[in-house]
Amino acid sequence: MSLPQTRSRLFGAIFGASLALAAVAARADTPPNVLVVAQSIDDAVSFDPAEGFELTTVQSFNNLYQRLVQTNRDDATKIEPALAASWEAGADGKSLTLTLDGKAVFASGNPVRPEDVIFSLSRAVKLNKAPAFILNELGWTADTVDKAIEKIDDSHVKLTWSADVGPAFALALLTAPIASVVDEKTVSAEVKDGDFGNGWLKTHSAGSGAFVIATYTPHEALVLQANKSAPGGVPKLETVIVRNVPDVGARRLLIEQGDADIARGLSADQVDALSKVKDVKVLAVPSARTDYLLINSKANATLGNPAFWEAARYLVDYEGIAKDLLRGQSQVHQAFLPVGFPGALTDTPFKLDVEKAKKILADAKITVPVKVEFPVFNDQPFLSIAQSLQSTFAKAGIDLDIQPGVASDIYAKGRSGNYQVTLRYWIPDYFDPHSNASAFAINKDNSANTVAKQAGWVIPKLTDETLAAVKEQDPAKRAALYQDLQREIQQSSPYVFILQGSDQVVLRDNLKGYKQGLNADQVYYDRVEK
Repeated sequence: MSLPQTRSRLFGAIFGASLALAAVAARADTPPNVLVVAQSIDDAVSFDPAEGFELTTVQSFNNLYQRLVQTNRDDATKIEPALAASWEAGADGKSLTLTLDGKAVFASGNPVRPEDVIFSLSRAVKLNKAPAFILNELGWTADTVDKAIEKIDDSHVKLTWSADVGPAFALALLTAPIASVVDEKTVSAEVKDGDFGNGWLKTHSAGSGAFVIATYTPHEALVLQANKSAPGGVPKLETVIVRNVPDVGARRLLIEQGDADIARGLSADQVDALSKVKDVKVLAVPSARTDYLLINSKANATLGNPAFWEAARYLVDYEGIAKDLLRGQSQVHQAFLPVGFPGALTDTPFKLDVEKAKKILADAKITVPVKVEFPVFNDQPFLSIAQSLQSTFAKAGIDLDIQPGVASDIYAKGRSGNYQVTLRYWIPDYFDPHSNASAFAINKDNSANTVAKQAGWVIPKLTDETLAAVKEQDPAKRAALYQDLQREIQQSSPYVFILQGSDQVVLRDNLKGYKQGLNADQVYYDRVEK
C-alpha cells in the first residue's frame, strides 16, 4: 500500500473515531463497535516504543506493535513466537538467530523484514531515551549496536552481544516494549533533523499490532483504530477510545451510567459501591507494580543522610494504607522484587513506629521540624497514600508538602533530579528479576539512567553484585543473590518500598474477552467484544 493511500485511510479512521466519540457523549450506551475506556492518560509522554515508559503508553504497546518474541498472555514466565517464528541460540551462548514469520505485514501494508528489526533495535539504542538501559544490558551502545544486529537473508536476522548473559535472558529483554518492531519505510519518511522519526512517533504508530493510532490529543483522548491486516487477526471491535478522565468520581459515573465500558484507577470506596451496581463487574488483576518513596539524596544534607532513610521506614502506616485505605487494591510489600518473581522477598520488617523514627533522627542530629517538597501524581491511589504519609511523617516533625501534578510532569521532575521526595511506582519491563534490580541496584558512575541515578545514589559495590547476579546460570543460586540484594537495599537505601499493587478494573458486564496480565504491558483489546 502506498503512503498516500495509507494517509487517506488514516484520515478516514480519525473522522470515524471522532464521530464515535461524539456518539459516546450523546447517549448512555457506547456504540456496539467501539470500546470506551475511562482513565487518566496525563502521564503519557510518548507513544514511540523507544521512548514511552509510562503506564498509559506501556499499556498501549501490545495493541500497536509486535516484537520478535512475546510473553504468553496467561503466563508471563513463558516466551512464545511473535514476528519470529523460531530462534536458535549460538554455540557461544552470546547470539541468537531468529527466523521471521515471513507473512507478517505492518499496518501500512509493508512486509516485516530483517531491515525493520535492525532499524528498530538500533534506533532504540541510539535514541537513548528512558528505556534504553534495557537493551544496554546486552552491551549494546550507539557505537556497537550496528555490528550486533545482522541480516542473514530475507527471513533470518542474527543478534550478538558482548555482555556476559545467556540467550534466555536476551529473549526476556526482547519481550520488553522497547524491542517493538517499527516499520522502517514509514518512519524513515517522517525523520526530521536526524531524530529517527521520534518526533512523529510520539503521537503516531507504525507497527504490525492489532490497532493503529487514529488520533491522539494530549490530556484528552487516545483513539485506536482496528488494523485490518494485523498478523494476529483482525480485532473484534473497530475502535478503542481511551478517554482522559482525571477525576475519579467522573470515571465512576461514566462506567455506572454506561458511558464507558472500562474504568481504571478508581478508589476503594468507588469499587465497593460499583460492585453492587447492576450491569457492572469488578475484575481483580494481580499486578507486579511496586509503590515506593523515592528520596533525592543529593537534594540536601538531610535527605542524603542514611538516618533519614531509616527513620522514613518507620513513618509509614503500611497496614493502615493497605487494609483500611486501599482495601484490597494493594498489599504490604517491602522489597524491590514483586511477589511472583524468582527470589522475591516476602518479609515485612518495618512497621509504623513514630517514637523509633524520632530517636533515629535525634541520634543522627537531624534537626526537625523540616519541610520537604513532595510532588505526587494527581490521581488515585497516589493522593490518598500521600495524605496518609503526610500525616504520619508530621508526627516526627517532617512536613511533607504535597504538590499534586500531572503524571508526565512528576516523571520529568524525577528523571531530572528536580525533586526532594516523591511517591513513585515501578513495573517490570520484562519477566526477569534483573528488570527491577537493574533499576534500583545499578549506578556505578551515573552513566546509566536508573532509578538509583535519579536518587543521586552512587553504588559501585551493589552494581557489581547486581551484574554478578544476572550472569549466574543456576536458578537457585541466582534467586539467592537477588534476595541478598533486596535485603541490602531494604535496610539502607533512598527508597522506601511500601506496597505491591492488585489492579481492580471495572467493566460493563456485556463485555467479553478483555485480558490484562501481571506486567503493565499485558493489556489486550484485540479480543474484546460486546
